[in-house]
Amino acid sequence: MPNMKKNMEKLKHPNSRKTQKLATKMKRNEKKDQNKLGTHIKQNLIGEKILWFKERIPEDCLVLTKEQTLELIETYLARFDEELEQIALKNSIGHRKNRHQHASREDIINITKKREQNEFETCGLEMPDLLDAEQMQVLRNWNGELRFLQHFKLKRFARKHLI
Repeated sequence: MPNMKKNMEKLKHPNSRKTQKLATKMKRNEKKDQNKLGTHIKQNLIGEKILWFKERIPEDCLVLTKEQTLELIETYLARFDEELEQIALKNSIGHRKNRHQHASREDIINITKKREQNEFETCGLEMPDLLDAEQMQVLRNWNGELRFLQHFKLKRFARKHLI
C-alpha cells in the first residue's frame, strides 16, 4: 500500500492510464480489506454465541434433550434482560424525560433481541447442534479459538422443531 502511494505521487497527469490503473488497484485492495474485516466480525459474533452455549451446557450431559435445548435457547434469548432492567432503573432515577446516556445501547439490545426472537419463531436460531453427541464433544474440546469454528456444524433450531 505505501508503495502505491509513492507511485501515485510520481505520476504527472491525474487522468493518465497509469494513474487510473493504480487507483483501481488501490480501490480493489481497500475492498478486499473491508471484506476481510466483515468476515472477522461475523466470525467473532458466531464465536461468542458458541462460547455462550459452551459455558452453559451441563457437565455430565453427553447430548441435550429437546426440552433442555429449548430451555437453553430461551435463556440465551433472555441474556440481556438484566442489563435492560438496569438501564430502565438508571433512567427512572431523577425522573428523566429523555434517555441520553444509555439510549444507543438500549436500542441495540432491543433490535438484537427482537431479531433473534423473530428468527427463533420462524426459520430458527443458528447454533451448534447440541442434540448430536459428536458435535457436543467438539464443543467441549473447543478452546475458544476462532480458527476452529469450521469444525462446528451449525444447525437452525426453531421453537416448532423443539416442542
